Amino acid sequence: MGGLGAIGVPGLIIILVIVLIVFGPKKLPEIGGAVGKTFAEFKKSTKGLIDDDDDDDSVKKVEKKSDAS
Repeated sequence: MGGLGAIGVPGLIIILVIVLIVFGPKKLPEIGGAVGKTFAEFKKSTKGLIDDDDDDDSVKKVEKKSDAS
């Protein structure tokens, strides 16, 4: 399955129109802000996990160097 790329521009426009009809124009900025905060938190969390994994790898490298001495 193609994921988001399979939707295309016309599909996104239809989705946006449906969202506009369902929630109304007054709620859209609020919804957009919530989605933005959610994505920012997700990005921060995944970056934290990657950084933790990198820290674990560097600790293992230091331990291997100490064992080789």
